[in-house]
Amino acid sequence: MKDISVMICDDSALMRNLIGRIIDEADGLVLAGKAMNGKFLLDKIPRLNPDIILLDLEMPEMNGIEFLKERKRLNIDIPVVILSSIAVRGARVTMDALSLGASDFILKPSGSISEDIHVVRDKIISTLLAYGKKYNSGSIPTKNRVSTSKAEIAPPVKKKIPPTLSMVPREKGGNIDIVAIGISTGGPNALRLVLADIDPDFPVPIVIVQHMPAGFTTEFAKSLDRICPLDVKEAADGDVMTKGRIFIAPGNFHVEVVKKKLATVLRTSSADLVNGHRPSADVLFASVAKYYGGNSLAVIMTGMGRDGASEIGTVYAKGGITVGQDEESSIVYGMPKVAAERGFIEHVVSLDNMASTLNKLVKEKR
Repeated sequence: MKDISVMICDDSALMRNLIGRIIDEADGLVLAGKAMNGKFLLDKIPRLNPDIILLDLEMPEMNGIEFLKERKRLNIDIPVVILSSIAVRGARVTMDALSLGASDFILKPSGSISEDIHVVRDKIISTLLAYGKKYNSGSIPTKNRVSTSKAEIAPPVKKKIPPTLSMVPREKGGNIDIVAIGISTGGPNALRLVLADIDPDFPVPIVIVQHMPAGFTTEFAKSLDRICPLDVKEAADGDVMTKGRIFIAPGNFHVEVVKKKLATVLRTSSADLVNGHRPSADVLFASVAKYYGGNSLAVIMTGMGRDGASEIGTVYAKGGITVGQDEESSIVYGMPKVAAERGFIEHVVSLDNMASTLNKLVKEKR
């Protein structure tokens, strides 16, 4: 496969040079060109034809949001990854950018730029490679998808149960009382597609771990709430789990479900990172398996690494239903791949059919 060509658009010459150097040194990436604002970027795209654009938001003459609006109007089919600041306003504008079609975002380095840029180097490279490869293969998910009303639930996957589970007989499942989702790279737009099509009368709570830095999950939850028929909020310690509500794990905090005498509540903690993440899908899935067992549905979706792939197996062993996103519609087929290879996934589902699958599975088990 050819190298992924990257266009950098940032009004800071220092930032353009630093990130350009990272791209030049990365295997699989090549620098297509640079632009100091959205206007210059629009002028250069036809000639340079990049595979992916790395876009700053705060720029003179034409900022990132204005560029995304023009991109949409001109039907420019090139994925855009945002370079975002940590400030509250940066989080809000970043979510606006996602709603306008940006694929994902990467935090800009803070403090001493020349030193801190290397902290996000690996994230820049892995994100650009992931979206660039999907663009080249023509399989980046879009809204032009199959009507969910006609979508079929994928049959259970025929698989050999690995030794870690075969030694313990699988328990019998029951009604679904909770849905837990673990997701990472590619998640912001995938969740926008799924949650927009969740049934308005969805009868159980949903808890989601989306790998996202602190300072962004509040605005992320608000952006999802605007397009979802259910209430979406950032999870807070002590939140009571009630049907028809969706909780997004806060950045830099694990989230767990805990059953009390009168209600089930959410607990957040700043315990050690798990699988390199906080929040971690494995932490959420472990608590769901403990308190809900066979009355749960666990979903593992697009994402790098293996977070969630272990404890979704515990949900499976206790009789809970498990769903994994398929390779074709995943921006990065990492987390769901590991879970599937371990034999923990019953239903392999495309992003197009994920909402309808969840709607139907839960309805059948109520």
